[in-house]
Amino acid sequence: MDYAELANDVLQRVIAASEDDLLAFAKDTVTRLVREEQLEDADEDELTEEAWAALTTARATVLTGTATELRALLTTVDEGILAEEDLDGGVIAVLSAIEHWTTFLEEGRRGELYELAIRSIEDVDHQETADLDDFLAGPAMAAEYERIRRALTP
Repeated sequence: MDYAELANDVLQRVIAASEDDLLAFAKDTVTRLVREEQLEDADEDELTEEAWAALTTARATVLTGTATELRALLTTVDEGILAEEDLDGGVIAVLSAIEHWTTFLEEGRRGELYELAIRSIEDVDHQETADLDDFLAGPAMAAEYERIRRALTP
């Protein structure tokens, strides 16, 4: 399966999934994407102290915070970015996951949860570079696809 086929399959599963399955999948996925290890290569001087505190709070409350609370934390982080062009990839990944989750909470669009799934696939690809012609050839990518497939299959 190449990347386009994988992305299309995930999209179709997001569209067809029940609300309960989709929500459980999204909570599991966003939790995985905001884990501490994502930030281990980030430099402290990439964000202001207040922005780091907001990011830490957003990560800790991603499943319990309201959309309004998470949006306010994201705004604080955004206003405190010091390394705009050199922002660590892990920081970007965490912010992206929280952004998609927050937008889903605000608007209820399934497309945001599709984006979370794609960010999760990209996270695995970052760890284990996938073969573009056979995206599922690596064990980590195959496992991630299986996790997504199981979570989003009725």
